[in-house]
Amino acid sequence: MQNQSMQDTIWIFGYGSLIWDPGFDPAERLLARAPGWERSFCMRSLVHRGRPEAPGLVLALDEGEGTCAGLAFSVRAGQEAEVMDYLRKRELVTAAYLEREVALDLADGRRVHAVTYVIDRHHDQYCGGLTHEEQAAIIAQAHGGRGPNHEYLFNTAAHLHELGIPDPSLDALAARVRELMR
Repeated sequence: MQNQSMQDTIWIFGYGSLIWDPGFDPAERLLARAPGWERSFCMRSLVHRGRPEAPGLVLALDEGEGTCAGLAFSVRAGQEAEVMDYLRKRELVTAAYLEREVALDLADGRRVHAVTYVIDRHHDQYCGGLTHEEQAAIIAQAHGGRGPNHEYLFNTAAHLHELGIPDPSLDALAARVRELMR
């Protein structure tokens, strides 16, 4: 694997809504894997997909034994400050996410470091360990400033399928939410 040292390009790792709505026009968009991280509905959403009185759930990267597959986006030269400002306003609405740089293995064989947003396990919004049924019940009902919580789940699952990224847990959760919404 080629290691990219002295990296000039800013890379962003998307594992949830950034996959289907990055909010900027990247120079490159490649499948990528983040070893040591797992995609998980472990963050209560108080703004985008829920409200303080009725929180929703959103995905976060949580440290683990697995590898999270998603998309890596390179930021166009000259747009770094604008893109980072946009992402911070979008992702750091509360202090539940931490901005981190993680190692990514890109589909073309390069290894880069990318900015991404991981869960702060010490934050009140962290809710790792919810059962599948608890997650489904919350997602089926919650609604926030960016729309219904189920839309977030369905869009993420659909785009992972389009990219050829299997996530059986997310598929099962989407199926259960659809059942609850009938």
